[in-house]
Amino acid sequence: MSTISVIDFGTSKIVALIAEVSARQRCDIVGAGTAPYDGYANARWNNGSQVNEAISTAIANAEDQARTNVKAVYCGVPGQFSKVYSFEVKVDLQGADPRVTSRDIAALFALADEQVQGIPGTPIHRSPAWFVVDDGKKTLEPLNQQGNELRALISFVVADRFFIEDITQRLLAIGKTAAGFFSTLMGEAILFISETDRDRTALLIDIGYLNTDIMAVEGDAIIFHKTLPLGGGHIAADLAYGLEVPLDSAEQIKRGFEFGPSSTKTSFDVTLSNGATETFSRDKVAEILLPRADEICEAIVDAVRESSVRLGNWSPVYLTGGGLAINKGGREHLSEKMDRPVRELPRKAVKLSSAIYSSSLGLLDLIIDTKNSANAGQTGLRGFLRGLLNG
Repeated sequence: MSTISVIDFGTSKIVALIAEVSARQRCDIVGAGTAPYDGYANARWNNGSQVNEAISTAIANAEDQARTNVKAVYCGVPGQFSKVYSFEVKVDLQGADPRVTSRDIAALFALADEQVQGIPGTPIHRSPAWFVVDDGKKTLEPLNQQGNELRALISFVVADRFFIEDITQRLLAIGKTAAGFFSTLMGEAILFISETDRDRTALLIDIGYLNTDIMAVEGDAIIFHKTLPLGGGHIAADLAYGLEVPLDSAEQIKRGFEFGPSSTKTSFDVTLSNGATETFSRDKVAEILLPRADEICEAIVDAVRESSVRLGNWSPVYLTGGGLAINKGGREHLSEKMDRPVRELPRKAVKLSSAIYSSSLGLLDLIIDTKNSANAGQTGLRGFLRGLLNG
């Protein structure tokens, strides 16, 4: 049994998880802690002076629940502190009867590594979106295929060096060490989107408090990522201003709002600082809330349209995060704007099933998977590749 602790940096809170992992790869989350903070914008902290305390509080809460103290912590790198780069590379197959070997695949990764070297930042993940032998079909299992040429699309997640250095120092300041840095986006995509859906190219939209991450996932890779500086917090801020109520009251109204004509909630009550209650009609709330929600949805539609990603009729779209996914009718509202079905992510944990924990759970799963790949012989090409790309 080994203990793994991870920390995930959201735009309104920090989440720490402590899990016990058995030799049979069973994972039990024994501690979870959260701490609110002011988050980040434009890849910088909004209030740097409070970050250490928030990290310490989140970890301490998880430690209390788990009844253990951790020294080393794996850290998630949020989308805003990372960039995705994809490179198409190719090699000629050798021999009298040329077939794809593991050496050919390693050569493709080496070519891609050369291309990423000139990019500022620290590569924290690399993985293949697809392989193609000659003009055949895309696959993630090209070994032993016969042909003359092997091509691949290999994707990298490159982290901002400021973030890695800053968090390393902040953890040391509270008596912890950074065990490693992993892509939060990558973990979320691989945990929640099935191999079948990824092979069809899937979209994952995570609407957080201050920003929205849009990613396209193909094979075992993120092939497109964009961060929008819009999130659920902007809806709450509009409500606070428009209704003249405190921000925490506005957040409660936002969370309780139901989209669509079938809404049964006709009014919202707010307790004021003097103890009195003020009631706002749904129409009044909708008048303020819907324009911002529509702005977020339209920005998502524009980002997808302007990307080079080609979605097929069977390409699924998933929505998560606390910004819209937790609202009744929120998915349907985005679906209407995108003109395609939007699904909720499958539940992977009984205790932490809310959409606000999806990035933390994905991060934990990616770290456990990486450690298991390093410690045990993997079967199949996907296992072989994980050993290559996590090295």
